[in-house]
Formats: sequence, C-alpha cells, structure tokens
Amino acid sequence: MEERGTKVVQENLNLYQAIAGDIAQLITNGTLRPGDRVPSIRTLSRQQRVSPSTINQAYFLLERQGLIEARERSGFYVSAPASPSYKPFSILSETYAGPVTVRELITQVLLALRDPELLPLGAGTPSLDLLPLEKMARITAKVCQDQPELVLAYDFAPGSLELRRQIARYSAGFGCAFSPDDLIITSGGIEALNLCLRAVARPGDAIAIESPTYFGVLEAIESLGMHAVEIPTHPETGISLPDLEQALNEHKVKACLVMPTFNNPLGSVMSDQKKRELVELLGEREIPLIEDDIYGDLSFDGTRPKPCKAYDTRGLVLLCGSFSKTIGPGLRVGWCTPGRFLHQVVLLKGVTTLATPGLQQVALARFLEQGGYQRLLKGLRSTFQANLFRTHQVIAEAFPVGTKVTHPTGGFLLWVELPEGVDAVALHREALAAGISITPGPIFSASGNFQNCIRLNCANSWSERIEAGLRQLGAIAQRLAASR
Repeated sequence: MEERGTKVVQENLNLYQAIAGDIAQLITNGTLRPGDRVPSIRTLSRQQRVSPSTINQAYFLLERQGLIEARERSGFYVSAPASPSYKPFSILSETYAGPVTVRELITQVLLALRDPELLPLGAGTPSLDLLPLEKMARITAKVCQDQPELVLAYDFAPGSLELRRQIARYSAGFGCAFSPDDLIITSGGIEALNLCLRAVARPGDAIAIESPTYFGVLEAIESLGMHAVEIPTHPETGISLPDLEQALNEHKVKACLVMPTFNNPLGSVMSDQKKRELVELLGEREIPLIEDDIYGDLSFDGTRPKPCKAYDTRGLVLLCGSFSKTIGPGLRVGWCTPGRFLHQVVLLKGVTTLATPGLQQVALARFLEQGGYQRLLKGLRSTFQANLFRTHQVIAEAFPVGTKVTHPTGGFLLWVELPEGVDAVALHREALAAGISITPGPIFSASGNFQNCIRLNCANSWSERIEAGLRQLGAIAQRLAASR
C-alpha cells in the first residue's frame, strides 16, 4: 500500500510539473506575453481534465519561478521581465592550435565542487531531487533480487544486450538507425569519448574541437598527449564551418570532436543543415567525427534534434551518449556507436576498464523498458527552462552593466560574459569564500581564453537560497568590475 501511495504522489507531481512546463514554454517562446492573463484555475482544470488542486500546484510553481503573478480578484497574469537580459555575443575566439595545459586548474575547480556545503552553481549535473531516485531504487532492488549474480560478475564489452536494445530502439526515434550490435556500453559518457579518441588518433595528433568546449574533452586530449585545434564557436549556431575548413587546410587534423546539440558550456545548437554540412566536410577528407550528444534529450520545445550521426553514410561518425543528465550521473553508464571503428573501441574497452557494472546496466534497461522516460523529460525540460528564465532575470538585475548571457533552447547551462577586465578565476575564488561554486571560463579553453566568462548550472530546484546566491555572486562581480 505504501509503494502504491508513493507512485500516486509521484504521478501527481509529474502532472502539475508538466502543466507548468507547457505554460512556461508559451511564455518563453512569446505566445503569452507580459501582462497577458492566463486561464483561471477552474477553466484550465476543465480543459486539462484534472483537479483544480493540480492546476493550483502548477500555478504556485510558476509563481515561485517568477513567470506569473496573482492579482487580487483578477486572476493570474504573465509577469514582466526585470529588464532585457538577452544580449548578442561576439565570436569569442580565434583558431588556436597547440598543446592543452589546463588540467591543474580543472582539478582545483573540481575539488571545490565536491564540497556539499557550497551552493552548486558550478557543477554540470542536475539536483538529485529532480531525478527518479525512488523508481531507480525500486528497479535496482528488484534486479538484485532476480539476478544477484549481476552484483559481482563481470559484464564484458560490448555490455548488456538488454540495454543496447533499449538504446537502439530509443535512438531510432530521432533518425539513428543502428542495431544493438553496433553499440558498446561504457563506464560513463567521458569513457566513451576517451575510447573513441584513442581509436582514431595517437599521441601528438591534432584534434579539432569547439571553443569553448567541455573541460572533460580538454582533459582527455591532454592526458592522451594529443594537441587541440580550437575552432571559434557561435553561442547560438555552433562551430564555425568556414573556420573549421580553414583549419583542416592548415593543420593535419586527425579527428574532430564536437557537441553540436546544446553544447557545454554555450548551449548552442547546430541546424540540421549545418550538421549535414559538417558530416560532409569531414567525410570528404576521411576525418572521423566524435559526437557528444549527452544533452540532446533536453530540447525545451520537446522536439528531439537529430545528431550528426543521422547523416553519416560512411561510418565515420562516432556517436557518444549517456543518461547522466536525465536519469542519474552516479550510474556511470554511457554508450557509443563507433561506426567503422567498432572493433578498435571494443579492444580498447577490454584493456581499459574491462567491463561496466552489470547491475546498473540492467536497472537502466528496465527503467527505459517500463516507460515514463518521456514524462520524466517533460518535467525536467519544464524545470530547466523556467530556471534559465529566472536566472536571466536575476543576472539582469544584479550583475554588472555590460554583462552578456546566452539564451539556450535546451539543456541547463548558461554562459555568462562579464565586462572586459573582470577576472573569472578571481570571481571563482571569491565566490568559494562566500559559499558559492561557479565554473570559470578558462577551463573551457586549451589556450586559456574566456578570462572574463563563467558557466552557471541551472539544474537545481529553484529556491530563495539559489536566488540569494546569484544576487551575491552578482554583487561580487560588481565589486570586481568597479576595481578594474
């Protein structure tokens, strides 16, 4: 009886979050504008065929997120934004080719992120209270009961067939036609990237990457003794194809590694046409493309963008993914479909970590099989979109004049460019002293660019503490800007 009660509560929670998400999307895409009246609780409950209390919960959530406001005896209205906060970015870097030397700074930042007392505006992971903890715990316990051997036994590459079937079935929904036999399960998404890099390149080789890019990519390139060729990347449209083509002509690029859908840290998305052109540009030169698609499920409009892999006809795109941003980072289960490099990746997996824990693989497969993943995604998208909107408002009110901020259409990360001369590393240190973690811009660049930029994580449950921390961070940035 207790378990059924928990399930009903969870379903109600998902329902009001989903309704709130639908309204939030209408607000952020401009369908509902500041000052517009939203339907009354009674009207919307009738339209949605749910109880008035469910609509009341949804409206309360939207009020907390600053998206709507109640007016006495008049109903609910869309709130006015604090001030315009979406400002255009320039391309932030020029092409750079050379060694990567950022590991020490990255290590310092990651050590700070481990402190549970800090306000987590720096870590690129969702808050645990947004993830399906209870459902995964029940499924894992059932798997342990039914298949106790999974707790202690090896599950050698390519990994659980049950999970590979679920991933292949799910991926078919966004244009990727591959079979379970084309997939390899890895110990997290970063291992998938590492294995793919090792399969296509050797120490000393040059890898073309976005700039800025995920610092885990830089760590991998540095640890493998490879060199980076940084390509300027637009905060909305992604990697510059003309600059990439020029780099391919000037440097002996062995492979290209990109995150074309909701790039970390920019949140940029390449159009289908640009993805197709990228695949063709590299394919003509027989250059492998390693694609990190870890944020692809988090599009705010609910339309899942196609990966570059969907346009691959040569087997040169090595697609890497994980459920770390949507189901649980602690599972440490990733995957890749390496195309013509499948055999090399299987061999490298065998001499690296040998196997990925079978328990987590089967539990994840059962979660996907039982359904509910799309409902989970809808709730996450709603929360992340509303958090980004509210964070924009706070930045507009509390950060220095001249601050620029990205406006992503998916994911949960914001890239903030502070006025010239504000040192992001100094801001990071002062924020830590104030109990706030952020991620400074230089760790996203092989060449130490983005000295005045920071990345913010908007995947926490919004609270007064989050808002107060953002305002305190803005005050520190104001002080640093004034002392230039």
